Amino acid sequence: MVKIVTLFLIGMVVLALFGRLRLPRIGRGGRPGGLPKPRLCPECGRYNLKGGSCRHCSEGQS
Repeated sequence: MVKIVTLFLIGMVVLALFGRLRLPRIGRGGRPGGLPKPRLCPECGRYNLKGGSCRHCSEGQS
């Protein structure tokens, strides 16, 4: 049983190392291959997926 658990943990470590070699800089903005900054509404500053003014601002709520 200990041998199986040890081999499983070693396999998980090897998979994690391969994942780091393949995608070393995911999530770090500002570098090539990184994720872009989220867009904000120019009026209220809320996060907006479409860009431009958000639904909250166009309805007249503050």
